[in-house]
Amino acid sequence: MRNSSNVFHLAIPCKDLDETFHFYIVKLGCKLARRYNDRITIDFFGDQVVCHLSPENIDKDPQMYPRHFGVTFFEKKDYDNVLKLAKERELTFFHDEFIRFKGQVEEHLTFFLKDPSNNILEFKYYYDHRMMY
Repeated sequence: MRNSSNVFHLAIPCKDLDETFHFYIVKLGCKLARRYNDRITIDFFGDQVVCHLSPENIDKDPQMYPRHFGVTFFEKKDYDNVLKLAKERELTFFHDEFIRFKGQVEEHLTFFLKDPSNNILEFKYYYDHRMMY
């Protein structure tokens, strides 16, 4: 079971560290943890995302499934705030907000963003919190 002091870690490729910094830190509002010549480490909503400079590994034609990552919010206001921020700061939407599994217990709101290196980020909110896992 996850302890609140433990942090999930994800490493992804990026093509340019300055673009990556601008997207995640300046536009999306994440916190910079560390930056080196070959990577940037980000506090991504409480977890660690490390963007490794690896322009030869960029997905030229990204798809939502199966490769994406993101945040499932417990509070709807937090989901709404990120959606509002993404629109106001004109982040690139891979898919606009929509409802998945409408009318079912696992019904949830979701939207997808695309970072400058074509990594796909999903943000979602389940009406029934039991469905978060």
